[in-house]
Amino acid sequence: MDQYRIGTNCVQAGYRPGNGEPRQVPIIQSTTFKYDTSADMGKLFDLEASGYFYTRLQNPTNDYVAAKIAALEGGTAAMLTSSGQAANFFALFNICETGSHIVASSSIYGGTFNLLSVTMKKMGIDVTFVSPDASEEELNAAFRDNTRAMFGETIANPARTVLDIELFARVAHAHNVPLIVDNTFPTPVNCRPFEWGADIVTHSTTKYMDGHGAGVGGAIVDSGNFNWMAHPEMFPGLCTPDESYHGIIYAEKFGQGGAFITKATSQLMRDFGSIQSPQNAFYLNLGLESLHVRMPRHVENAEAAAEFLEAQPEVTFVNYPGLPGNKYYERARKYLPHGGCGVVTFELKGGRKAAEAFMKELRLVAIETHVADARSCCLNPATSTHRQLTEEQLKEAGVPAGLIRLSCGLEDKEDLIADLRQALKAAAGAMD
Repeated sequence: MDQYRIGTNCVQAGYRPGNGEPRQVPIIQSTTFKYDTSADMGKLFDLEASGYFYTRLQNPTNDYVAAKIAALEGGTAAMLTSSGQAANFFALFNICETGSHIVASSSIYGGTFNLLSVTMKKMGIDVTFVSPDASEEELNAAFRDNTRAMFGETIANPARTVLDIELFARVAHAHNVPLIVDNTFPTPVNCRPFEWGADIVTHSTTKYMDGHGAGVGGAIVDSGNFNWMAHPEMFPGLCTPDESYHGIIYAEKFGQGGAFITKATSQLMRDFGSIQSPQNAFYLNLGLESLHVRMPRHVENAEAAAEFLEAQPEVTFVNYPGLPGNKYYERARKYLPHGGCGVVTFELKGGRKAAEAFMKELRLVAIETHVADARSCCLNPATSTHRQLTEEQLKEAGVPAGLIRLSCGLEDKEDLIADLRQALKAAAGAMD
């Protein structure tokens, strides 16, 4: 069999040891690699041969794990980065340059919002934010002649909006640009954006893919479906000679399925050096081996917590796409038939004061700037991950001041609910 189901790929894909070779993915903890002649090494620098010469660009351990993630997403090529932020930056900057424009969903992680609206803007790359619920006409109106990419999150962090991937892909392709989707929260176990028309997928592997808070990392996966050469004038970095690599034209030399990742590796990783360490890649692989087993439990616990919270008088609203009354319930049934993830957001009636009292009283659930872990954790985004946003931007991102982001881990759901129940009593006291 050449095609395996996702559970088998979680365990087996990416690395197949030969006779007498290590059964576990080996950690190649070396910065450099030895060659017999300068000519042999020169072929690597000319991109005429595959291999390794310096871990800042590539490392065998990383490539084994990247290949597994590519198999899970159904892509043609993948690369690991030092973090999810690095993955999103590389994915966008690989096809954008000074004077380019990006259309992005406004409902995205606060750090990514800042990356697009502040840091990349300083680099001369503009962005237009659109509602994840925008109509096709509204999405089309956001595009310009210099638009080079469209971006969104499958399930937004922490707003929990669900992206209409099929619609966003259709609009992006109508304007001859790729759709880049951050698929961190559902993981390929619960959603594979390529099947709905997305072209590039990114991940913060720090989250569910690692799953144990052991190593920071990111990943980029190329579907191999976007034809860069159909409009070469729009993507000069891929479709014109790269003089820093002896005039190589990536889209011609490496084809539709390999050009994007090859350029990101040989050019961006070379210049920015945001490599994931081989040790972290090893930890990531351990997490991937149980991903298909863990995700259903995260979903089960989140559904139980969401149903409990929805019935509590201290709670203004609960945002979990798996709840029948949720705005995104039908969209989630389409894109996330097996459930989304273990993250629930809810607003306390007493705002920031109630949120502070609630979190202070938690015993099982930890306050962490983290999410998607085996251990349950929570935070108040307005005073942590999204504290750089103005009140207006917080509202636009769907992050009110009293919002709590709860990441349900793998504990017994009855213990989790008991902890929430006793913490809500403290929140009720703060409302008096």
